[in-house]
Amino acid sequence: MNKPTAKHTGLTPDDFPIEADKDKLRTHKGEPVASAESEEIADELAERLNEQAHREEQDRWSA
Repeated sequence: MNKPTAKHTGLTPDDFPIEADKDKLRTHKGEPVASAESEEIADELAERLNEQAHREEQDRWSA
């Protein structure tokens, strides 16, 4: 199964960091991105998306 990444979700680097707002995911500008079944899942998804975006950014700098 593929992990969600910025490429798959249509997110751009300007959208990060992603923030959990109760059961919603939003860009740091407050734009809605997705909904989750619970606050805990929203928190986990935001954390994973932000970690992936950070890794991709690091890869760009080290290339």
